Amino acid sequence: MALTSSLDPQAQKVLDLGRQAGEPPFETGPPDEARRVYEQSFPHLQGEREPVAAVGERTIAGPGGPLMLRLYRGQGAPAADSPALLYLHGGGWVIGNLDSHDEICRWFANIASCIVVSPDYRLAPEHKFPAAIEDCRAVLSFMRETADDLGIDTRRIAVGGDSAGGNLATVLSLMSRGDKSPLTAQLLLYPNTDATQTADGYRRFGEGFGLTASTMAWFRDHYIVDAADIDDWRVSPLKAASLAGAPPAFVAIAGHDILADEGEAYARQLKADGVPVVVKRWPGQIHGFVSMGRHGPASRQAVEAAVAAWREFDRSQAD
Repeated sequence: MALTSSLDPQAQKVLDLGRQAGEPPFETGPPDEARRVYEQSFPHLQGEREPVAAVGERTIAGPGGPLMLRLYRGQGAPAADSPALLYLHGGGWVIGNLDSHDEICRWFANIASCIVVSPDYRLAPEHKFPAAIEDCRAVLSFMRETADDLGIDTRRIAVGGDSAGGNLATVLSLMSRGDKSPLTAQLLLYPNTDATQTADGYRRFGEGFGLTASTMAWFRDHYIVDAADIDDWRVSPLKAASLAGAPPAFVAIAGHDILADEGEAYARQLKADGVPVVVKRWPGQIHGFVSMGRHGPASRQAVEAAVAAWREFDRSQAD
């Protein structure tokens, strides 16, 4: 995908702030240091917390031990039989937590009048592939098994995520194809779909646009056990033999993003395999722009577009 448009002012402002902060790249230090730097940075990117009808936390038994969830009930969400979104945060499978994507979850909850469940899934390198996937699968099972208690309609559960969370969402969507209650949508914000990291976006946007090629390689290498995992479709869903039967997909593309090409490729493959797809492009934006609500309207607009697509998928499936 060749994009020559200038950067959006929101994106330029965030890049300028990053340069002014002067923090070394994540890959120059250990994961704990990357987490510290990230946790200091995201409050300066996110806007004010949008009030929701209710928010709380709950711990469930996960495959690797206790697993913390944050649950949001959006404004207007029904007390029973509500649509629900399992939202998986980004962060390269190494960083990120329940707070880093709190703003996005609140937007989804309110705009869709739904319940959002966000898990604090296990991170690499302490917990390598497929630990995060196992946790996300366990949370989906929990949502289905306790749907009455949570007020969820099991026929109206979608999955979403950004970046590495988008990767986990695509994988969970493919894994769930044979489930009794299939997912109704996958809402993907600049997803990672090909761990070979050979798409041309890595050349065009590998430096100077926030997420760099070297940082992305550092994330991936912490996540996988060995190089053979790169070709596993649960790491690189673009390598799945077929995407047929996956839930309808919304894919948001940031134009100045090393992951733009693989997001486009995944959307094309979904369409080729007969899966309904809505692609929305923000040509002037950079990777992670939906998490930058303090600096411009595009962040919330992307969530609004995702919810609009989700509602259209629901209407099409009801016809």
